[in-house]
Amino acid sequence: MVAGCTLIALLEIAVLFILRDKSSMIEGYKSIKEIADEWGLTTRSVRAMCANNKIKGAEKIGRDWIIPSEAERPMDKRITTGEYRNWRKTMKGEINMPAITSVIKYEGDNKTFVWKYPNTDFNTGSELIVHESQEAIFMANGEILDVFGAGKHILETANLPIIRGIQKLATGGKAPFHAELYFINKAEQMAIKWGTDSKISYLDPVYDFPLEIGACGEMSLNVTNSTKFLVKLVGTEKVLNQDTLTKYFRAFLMTRVKSIISQKIKENNLSIFEIDMHLAELSEAVKIPLVDDFEDYGINLSTFFITTVVKPDEDRNFIKFKELYYRKHNDVTEAEIKQRVTLIEQSTKAQTTVMEAEALAKKREIEGYTYQQEKSFEVAKEMAKNDAVGQLANVGIGMGMIGGIGGTLGQTVAGMAQNVMSEAIGKGAGANVQEDDTVSVSNIRFCTNCGKELMEGMMFCGYCGTKRPE
Repeated sequence: MVAGCTLIALLEIAVLFILRDKSSMIEGYKSIKEIADEWGLTTRSVRAMCANNKIKGAEKIGRDWIIPSEAERPMDKRITTGEYRNWRKTMKGEINMPAITSVIKYEGDNKTFVWKYPNTDFNTGSELIVHESQEAIFMANGEILDVFGAGKHILETANLPIIRGIQKLATGGKAPFHAELYFINKAEQMAIKWGTDSKISYLDPVYDFPLEIGACGEMSLNVTNSTKFLVKLVGTEKVLNQDTLTKYFRAFLMTRVKSIISQKIKENNLSIFEIDMHLAELSEAVKIPLVDDFEDYGINLSTFFITTVVKPDEDRNFIKFKELYYRKHNDVTEAEIKQRVTLIEQSTKAQTTVMEAEALAKKREIEGYTYQQEKSFEVAKEMAKNDAVGQLANVGIGMGMIGGIGGTLGQTVAGMAQNVMSEAIGKGAGANVQEDDTVSVSNIRFCTNCGKELMEGMMFCGYCGTKRPE
């Protein structure tokens, strides 16, 4: 018997040795030491877990334990944050509880519209800090409870009337309550990008050509009604930023943009090459109905811009169409330029003529004669060259033209006329003409002053009063 007991004891010692240092010899199991190293715990902690049946599949062999290799580490529910440190002293009154147990605030970036506070359990006496352009809203079961504006607030039953009524908070002291807290950013957020998710198909109203275009731009938004915005839009979202918001509004945003752009292009008869000149008008036309759409969600659309209209530059048909347009445009422009050059040349020529005439008139004024006198002088010169000076008709015309020349020039011309007549008479070119309708040239005299004709019997010139020469 003694020998048998000794043998059993030796076998137990051998098993313990195997479990501690050679646990891999038992397939699918590990020793306490291996598990402790793997989980980052002490062997004492692992042994206590086995004793309290917290490790599934652990078996006791002798005085030690073997643990399945695939066993999961139990959840450690002990509080290690220090929240209940010195709680015994607190219960005994040795440490006074502070009036403010915690500080609640949000200091995120300006691209966030809504941020949900991660905790849902609060205590009265906590300090709530709401920055400028923010609002803090408590919610429960999808209903708005209490709202706090900018400032520093101590959560008390007095300023939590709705929560106090629902959760029956006790007045005075510290009272816990459960709610969701959202911070709403009401500052205007600018340069929020948007863009059409598909092409806008339409028929060019000028050239009757089918086209597909896209559009993109920026807008500015700010929350005006926090409660409406929170109830209708946020739901269970923890964070609502610019990207998330544009996804929510993409449906009616794209519908409005596409339909209004194509409609305005047709109404204003805009070709695709003129759209960029009318981006401001198109932006305003799209913004007007969008304002009401955003207002339904408690959001103000302060600005809306179409910055770019994306044309189908890679479409072969559009490339050909664009080449034809620019060729036609260049031809028209070239014709207009030529027409303007011709008008400029004609205007310059006319101005040159006027300037020359003015200069010539100034010259006559300085030299003391008029345009009519100059022309009469030229006629007299031509008359002197005429072989038919003997004819009464030519003589009468010539004398009439030079009759208007007065002064020294008149006398000179008259003298020239007399010389011409004398030469003509001396040559016998017309001693007599037919008696029925002509008169003798020898009976005709001319005034030496004005050159007018003096008929026989006249002693003085009937035009200037000069005495008839002997």
